[in-house]
Order: sequence, then C-alpha cells, then structure tokens
Amino acid sequence: MARVLPTLVLLLGAAPAGSYPLDGFAETGLARLEHQRLIQEGKIQGTKRPAGELLPMDRVDLRLTGKRGLGIPRSDLQLKTSLKKLIGSEADRYGVSLLDLSDLDAPVYAEWNGKVKQNPGSVGKILVALAVFQGLADAHPNDIEARKRVLRESMITADVYSVYDHHTVRFFDLATRALTRRPIHKGDRASLWTYLDWMMSPSSNSAAGMLQKHLILLKHFGKRYPVSDAEAERFFDETPRKVRSQLFLDAITGPVTRNGLDIDSLRQGSFFTHEGKKRVAGTSSYATPRELLHFMLKMEQGKLVDEWSSREIKRLLYITERRIRYGSSGALRDSAVYFKSGSLYSCQPEPGFTCRKYHGNKRNYMNSIAIIETPAGQDRLYYMVAVLSNVLRKNSAQDHRDLARAIHGMLLARNPAKPTAPGARAASASFGEGFIGYEAERAEIRLKLEVQEALVALGYDIGEIDGRIGPNTRKAIRAFQQEQGLRVDGNPSDALLEQMQKAGRARGLIR
Repeated sequence: MARVLPTLVLLLGAAPAGSYPLDGFAETGLARLEHQRLIQEGKIQGTKRPAGELLPMDRVDLRLTGKRGLGIPRSDLQLKTSLKKLIGSEADRYGVSLLDLSDLDAPVYAEWNGKVKQNPGSVGKILVALAVFQGLADAHPNDIEARKRVLRESMITADVYSVYDHHTVRFFDLATRALTRRPIHKGDRASLWTYLDWMMSPSSNSAAGMLQKHLILLKHFGKRYPVSDAEAERFFDETPRKVRSQLFLDAITGPVTRNGLDIDSLRQGSFFTHEGKKRVAGTSSYATPRELLHFMLKMEQGKLVDEWSSREIKRLLYITERRIRYGSSGALRDSAVYFKSGSLYSCQPEPGFTCRKYHGNKRNYMNSIAIIETPAGQDRLYYMVAVLSNVLRKNSAQDHRDLARAIHGMLLARNPAKPTAPGARAASASFGEGFIGYEAERAEIRLKLEVQEALVALGYDIGEIDGRIGPNTRKAIRAFQQEQGLRVDGNPSDALLEQMQKAGRARGLIR
C-alpha cells in the first residue's frame, strides 16, 4: 500500500518555457534571445529550436486590427458538440472556450463550461503584464519611445519581494558567451523588460513579485518612475501597509475594467511570492475560460491599452524556448504558439494514493491559454483557446497536451487545405522562408522542391509539389533511378537533381 500523506499544498506556476522573437535583442536588450539566435545561426553550440519558434519580430504581429468590432460570437452547436466529445467522460471537470478564426469572414466559437471560475495560477501573470503596459501608457501617454526607454533602462534589483521561487531563469554573458540558469536571487539586477521576460517565459514567481512591487512605484510616481533605490525604499518604509495595498489593487485590477474586460470573471488579486503577500494585502484571484479568451481577442485587435502594448504582450507570449503542457503537443511543432500556463494542485491523505506532481487528489488545477497559427508564417489554421481543468489524480500536464492534439486535429478537419493546381507548388512549399537560422533547412526543402518539379516535368505523377518526400515522390524517384541505371534508393540529392535536369533537357522538357 502506498504511503498516506498529510495534506500537501501547493505547486503554483509553470515549468520553464521561453518567449519573445529571437531577433528581439536589439529592441529589448533581452540577452537570452541573443544566446538562442547565435545557436540558431550555428555560431555557438546548443539545441536548435523547431521551425514554429523562429518567426522574426516583424512577423509576430496582431492579426485582428482590421476586425476591432468583432466580439465573441454565439456558441456554435456543432462545434460545441465536437468539443464536448473530445473532452470526454469527465467533461464536468473542464471549462473550454475555443474561437476558430481560420476564416476571418466567418469566425466560429464554442464553449463548454465557459463561465466556470477557478484560480488561474501563473496564467494570472498576463494581468501583471497588462498592468505594467497600462502604467507605462499612463505615465507616457503619447510617447512610445519613452515607454521603451523605461523598459530597457529601468533597473530592478531583486529583494525580499522576490522570495521565494524555484523556477530558473537564463543569465547570458554577452562578452564571454557563458550561459547560467538558476533561480533569481536577492541582489540580481536587470531591466524592467528582462523581468517581464523572466515572468512570462520561464514563469518566474520571483520576477512577478518584483514587477508587482514596481507596479506600486509606477502607480505612485507616474512619469517620475523609475526613482532611485533609496527613494523607493523610503517610500515603502514610510507608506502604511493599507495605502500600499490599495495602490497595488488599483494598479493590478484597474487595467482589467479600463480595457473592457469583466473584473468579475478575470482578476489577479495578490502577489506571486510569499514575502510579497506578507507586505502587501491583496484579494482573491480567478479566471473563466470565456474571459481569458476575451483577453486574447482584445490583444489581437490591439485593444489592450493600445496597439503597441498589445503587440508587445503578444510577443512576450510567443514561445521561442521550451514548450510545455498544452503548448508541447507534437501536433503544434510547426505552429507559432502564443501561450501561458499555470497549475495549482494539492493532496490530502487517501489510502493507496501517492501524491505526485500534477496529480492532486484534493485539487488539480491546470490552466492554459494559447493562440495557434499553423503552419507558422502561413496560417492555414488560426485559433485561440482557453482551458481550465480540475481532474483529480490525473496527470494534468499530459491531459492538456493530449487535448491540444485533439483540438488541433478537429480544426484541421474542419478547415481542409485549399487544393493545389496540377504541377503548381503547394502553399506549404514556402514554409520556413525568412525564419531565423533556418537557411540549411530551407536549402534542403528547395532541393526537394526542385526534384519534385523535375519529376513532374519528366511526366511522373507525384501529386502536390510540397517539398516533402512522400510515398508518391519516392516511388517516382525510384522509377527514374531504375530507368537511368542509377543506384535505386528513392532519396533526393544534388547529383540526382542534376541527372534529372540533364535528362529533361535532352528530351526538351526542361529549359
């Protein structure tokens, strides 16, 4: 029999991920982006990221600025029925809101328990980000360059408000090109933009706690922010806890209603760190799937603060490091994924039950929001989804991963690819063009495309010219190799392409 445990509380947050486009270092000063960019370009050793994470900044943009009047449509019965079927037998333990925007002229929405409310965990950090950008806009209402300067040049030094968090963040030394990964410690000093990235990408609660402290300063000092460390500490020492708490609540909850969101359905009411909670009183935190989706919709429309702020929040959600939970489904590998996740689980004594991560038997909250553009840069599918679940004793991280695969497959079936004219290149043939550090992969794709085009010119039926060596293309290569007396292996190569072009020119089929 498994050991019976006392009640265990809690694990709040997310495993490390990473966001923001990899060419964003010059704009933001985020050193970890430069580290990953150097890896992608083969200049230092490290693991390259999949294609869906390689969009440059100018292609990570808002998609609905021309649809600012679009609201959440009425729930479509057919899609709702399909969604409930995907969720399965424990559907009462889920809340899901799904908006399919693949056809912008005919968006389709469905929700299941869309108004169910629970603690959002680290998903609530999107409201900290919203509050930061709202505070910057209030301080510098007509000066985006001033806001950028504050983000780049304002320095935050971790103190007691950062205590404590186990999530690690990246410290990259530009001079030595040395990378260190560890939790934030007291005394760690970095820019406001870096702390935003640490909060949104590896989901550091320490970074969130420091940002929440600085929200109070930004709310109080306004255009004078940032002030010196000495003046900031004097303010906190001399300001009564009740006043600090009210400033915090005004700073963190005010932007929700000001941006047209429902404070009764979406609120981050407290600090993400234990020491922050001790020093600044807060209130409860909650979210519903519907209002989380409403947040994403407004962001894409450029209606969170303004278009610049909305775009920056979206870029902070763009995964460019490690995908987790819902975002880690293999079905999304070639997709651009904009994502935030949070968990909150606890265990109580139960005969035969062993408490494990993401397997709570008292509560087992897992929350995910995602915007999916697939394939990245081409967008056959474009949809947004919010999922809240509380399925006890089940691996909630794997559960969300499986649900992501199922929803993606359902929407692919609902939105079939447009047919390609015979002999023409499929839209998928341009996948990867302009991606960061993807030149070698594009060269391989170009070789496959040219082999396919040569086969079509020579009269072979291969179906679509798509840059993928499927069974029809491989069969045609084998037939050509056999006809020419070559070694028959069905594989494309530069030598094979040259032989095909030579044969085609001899027959007057290829120029």
